[in-house]
Amino acid sequence: MAQIVRFEGLVGKSIHGKNGYFFNKFTEVCVQIFNTVQTIKIGIINVSDRASAGIYEDIPGKAIVSTLNEYLSVPWEAVYRVVPDEQALISETLCQMADDEGCCLIVTSGGTGPAVRDVTPEATEAVCQKMLPGFGELMRQVSLQYVPTAILSRQTAGIRGGALIINLPGKPSAIRQCLDAVFPAVPYCIDLINGPYLTTNEAVMKVFRPKS
Repeated sequence: MAQIVRFEGLVGKSIHGKNGYFFNKFTEVCVQIFNTVQTIKIGIINVSDRASAGIYEDIPGKAIVSTLNEYLSVPWEAVYRVVPDEQALISETLCQMADDEGCCLIVTSGGTGPAVRDVTPEATEAVCQKMLPGFGELMRQVSLQYVPTAILSRQTAGIRGGALIINLPGKPSAIRQCLDAVFPAVPYCIDLINGPYLTTNEAVMKVFRPKS
């Protein structure tokens, strides 16, 4: 049953600040109401032939979970999969998470290079209605500060329905570097596609939302 939240102190008062945006208190109340009736789900997919076969431990997927736990102040549930580098299976998993599981954010790791079996970007593009190339551009820019081979990366992002899909590299250190770079824009992107209102631990991750 949804919790009843009273709007005491707000009745009869303007809910707009000096620059036309909601008071923080009003936003907090809205978040509380939303989170009582809907579980925030985030999909995490580690794309790896060896990890899916049990040869390698799924370290990248665990790194994503750990990082998101640090970032987010709102309760969330991980929908977790480890799949081989098969384009059709990756696409199918993305669709299940977006359409059936109701994930507002889906993060993949691995399969973004130029090798023959690196097909995560193709699988993502095949199921997205809109692509957001700026994510990949920023991730490559950041990674190039550490390794020259980052220019070989084909990371990208896109929108499927109410889900933002982001392709990350497979190396745990690169995962954190890329997420640190792009995540400030993630909650607002999810706002724009009518997803849940994500809040963060600002000491760790400060996000950007326009004030008007």
